[in-house]
Formats: sequence, structure tokens, C-alpha cells
Amino acid sequence: MQKISTLTRNTLMFPLALVLFEFSVYIANDMIQPGMLTVTREFGASAAWMASAMTAFLVGGAIFQWLFGPLSDRIGRRPVMLGGTIFFILACLATLFSQSIESFIVLRVLQGMGLCFISSVGYAVVQEAFEEKAAIRVTALMANVALIAPLIGPVAGAFMIEVLPWRMVFVFIAAIAFIALIGLARHMPETVKQRKEKLPLMQIWHDYRAVVGNRHFLKAAMCMPLLAIPLIGWIAMSPEILVADGHLSVIEYGYWQIPVFACLIAGNLVLARQVDRWRLGSSIKLAMYPIAVGILIMLLGATFLDKPYFLVAAISVIAFGEGLSAAVMIRFTLTESAVSKATVAATMGMINMTLYGVGIELYQVFYLYSGMLGFALFSLAVIALYWYLSRSVVERAMLARVTGREEKDDSGPLI
Repeated sequence: MQKISTLTRNTLMFPLALVLFEFSVYIANDMIQPGMLTVTREFGASAAWMASAMTAFLVGGAIFQWLFGPLSDRIGRRPVMLGGTIFFILACLATLFSQSIESFIVLRVLQGMGLCFISSVGYAVVQEAFEEKAAIRVTALMANVALIAPLIGPVAGAFMIEVLPWRMVFVFIAAIAFIALIGLARHMPETVKQRKEKLPLMQIWHDYRAVVGNRHFLKAAMCMPLLAIPLIGWIAMSPEILVADGHLSVIEYGYWQIPVFACLIAGNLVLARQVDRWRLGSSIKLAMYPIAVGILIMLLGATFLDKPYFLVAAISVIAFGEGLSAAVMIRFTLTESAVSKATVAATMGMINMTLYGVGIELYQVFYLYSGMLGFALFSLAVIALYWYLSRSVVERAMLARVTGREEKDDSGPLI
């Protein structure tokens, strides 16, 4: 199919349907976060389960990434995406029957599997259907819509839990996903030809080995989750920091999230506006300035004041830098390998979810033993590693676009 270079209302209908599904998957995490204290109390579980519920959600987003991308290469992107949307709806509705913290955690894993379809299938179609700069613009704009989830999710979830049983949050999410399902069924293009042969497991193994054997891809794929881990850690830990330890109400908790995600959206808007004016990659270099400022604010606030509002300010500034970087870094990573975009996207998704899950658990440990200073020190270590890896990734990607040598597979040691 011919790639789309001009964005019109018709060409944007598929991205809008996809991002509505992405929105529903994200709020499956964000809307329930302010109610996790209620959930743990109902099930008689400890507060430690609050962050573990998000880890379970991310585990679900990682376990089948390896399968859905190659499967969509064989039977088509549409059947896999539509089937995944239906599965997510059913997993949300199943929460109505949860009677223990263990069953709730299992359902969180199943709901998290919705992330697999977004990254390994949905975003692969965007990259295949749109030309490069159009794809970056669409990705950035989609990110803004998706980021409304963590912006309004905690507030909406807090209000809903005040007046309704917490399980009704998942009924609401299932309803949104059903609307997305209708949009995807009507507007999602098919970007690959269906093949009738059986799924060749050895070929899948060789494809993944080719992807992970590419040292440049691995470096690029690690950059995105490393950049996002401070924000992901904040999302996971903020119920404990603000509600359990800070004694804020769930409504106040929701309000404290607004500046964080407003800054993330602002960064994405700046990128979407400037992508045609800036050389690809320059926004990532520019973003290191607000990211460094955010880390400095976090360290100073944790050392001398130990107040959560400095943590909120720091994460907000870092989030602005993440918004400037994310869409371009995703594109750079996807084009580091000549293997199928679905396989590459699935590998990225597995790396993302694995590092996010590990990051959340480490944030719990650092916060448990050192409070906000531990949170700040771990954030510094993560961002320092991101800075070290991203320098060569960005320089290589920018050079490739000058010389026209994109998507060249290059195996070798990572460092």
C-alpha cells in the first residue's frame, strides 16, 4: 500500500480509534490507582500490593509481546488487533467477579496484555501506513491523547470511587474500549498480506535473534524505558507517597498528578509543532536540559526539604523533556532493524515492560529504606544511564538520515 504523507480527517480516523483503545488500556491502570487503598482494604491485603498491582499490569504487557507481532505478520494486523481489543474488554468485565487480592492481580496481568496489542501491532501499523515525518507527527499527537489518561485518570477515578463501587471503574473502561473496537473495525488498514502457512516458530526465533543481536537496536530500545522510568516509578509509588504516607485524600492525590502530565503533553505538543522545522534528533538533545534540571530539583528537594511537592515539580520538568524525546526515539529504535516492524515493535515492548517492572520494584526498595532521597538517587542513576546510551543512538540515527542508511542490521557487542 502507498504510504500516507498528508494528514486529513479520513487518514486520522484509524489513529484516533487506536489511541482510544490505548487510552482505555492506560486508564485501566490510572483510574484504579487512587482506589488501590480501597481495594487492598476490601481484600484484607497489605499496602505493599498497591505498587505490585501496577507491576502485574506491566508483566501482562510483556509476556506475549513476542507472539502477537509475528502472528500479525502471518494472519494480518487487523484480526490480531481486533481480537486483542475484545480480550481486553472481557478481562475488564471479569473484575466484577474478583473476590480476592490474588484473583485481582491475575486479572491485572490479563488486562495488561492490552499493552501487547498496542505496541506490537497498533504502532507497527502506524509506522507502516505513514511516511516518516507523518508517522512521527501522528505518534506525537496520539501520545497527547493517550496522555490524557494519566492526566484525568486519577482525578476521574478518585471521584468515581467516592460515589460508586471500585469495580464500576472497570465497567466504564470496558465501555470505552468497546467504542474503540467499533472504530478499529471500520477504519484500521491492513498493511500486510495474509499468509496461510502455519506460524513458523523457528523463523520467529531467527527473527528475534536477529533483532536482539543488533547492538544498535538494543541500545536504542533501552533508551525509551530508561527515560520513562522516573515517571513510571512516580505513577506506581505516588499512592503510597501521597495517600498512605502523605495523608492526602484520593481527590487531592488526583490533583497532584495534573502538573506532571500537563508538562508531558506540553512536550509532545512542542515536538508535534516543530518536527518539520527541527532536524530529527535535535529535540532529544534539547530535552536533556529540562531533564537535568528536574533531577537537580529532585535531589535538592529530597535532601533539604523532604516534601512531596518538590518531587512533583521535578517529575513534571522531567516529563516535559520526555515529551520532547519519546516519539522521535521510538522512530529511531524501530528503524534500527530491517526485520518486520511488528517483530521489532514486539521486542521493544518486551524490553519496555521488563525494565518498567524492574524499575518499579527497585523504586519500592529505595523508597522503603531511604524515602524521597532514595527515590531521587535511583532516578539520577537511571537518567545517567539513559544519557550515556542515548548520545551514540541519536548521533547514529541522525547520521543515517543524512547518508540514507536507515534500518541496517548490525550485530555486535552492546558496548
